[in-house]
Amino acid sequence: MAGPGNTPDSTGKSQGAASSATQGVKQTASNLTHQAGQAASNLGQKAQETASNLGQRAQEMASTAAERAGDALGSVGQGMSNLAGSIRQNVPREGMLGSAAGSVAEGLEAGGRYLREHDLGDIGDDLGRLVRQHPLPAMLTVFGIGFLLGSALRR
Repeated sequence: MAGPGNTPDSTGKSQGAASSATQGVKQTASNLTHQAGQAASNLGQKAQETASNLGQRAQEMASTAAERAGDALGSVGQGMSNLAGSIRQNVPREGMLGSAAGSVAEGLEAGGRYLREHDLGDIGDDLGRLVRQHPLPAMLTVFGIGFLLGSALRR
């Protein structure tokens, strides 16, 4: 039974309007979901790009630091070789003093050549091999250096 404003025609219209409203809500929800997905995807891409940029910068900084350390080692090696030359020129070549000075100059020259020809990785490998071959002297050396540094820092 249809009441005074409830004709079968008006019921169909209200159902159509409700269906249309439901369809609009579904479409809006779908659009919002799509936009949220795009925003999340964009955010993920930006985070990935930022992480990649930071990684590249860190790698560049590490490379620069390694180059500077290598340059510093080369400079120290050159200084040691120069000092060896100065010792040879200014110290007598004969007698006990000359023999000791010659040995010191040879050691400085060999150390300087080693520092100029090797990088930090090679030095670390050689140091690790030396510690494995001679653990007790290595530990005593480390303790001695620690003692001297501790004494110097207390003053």
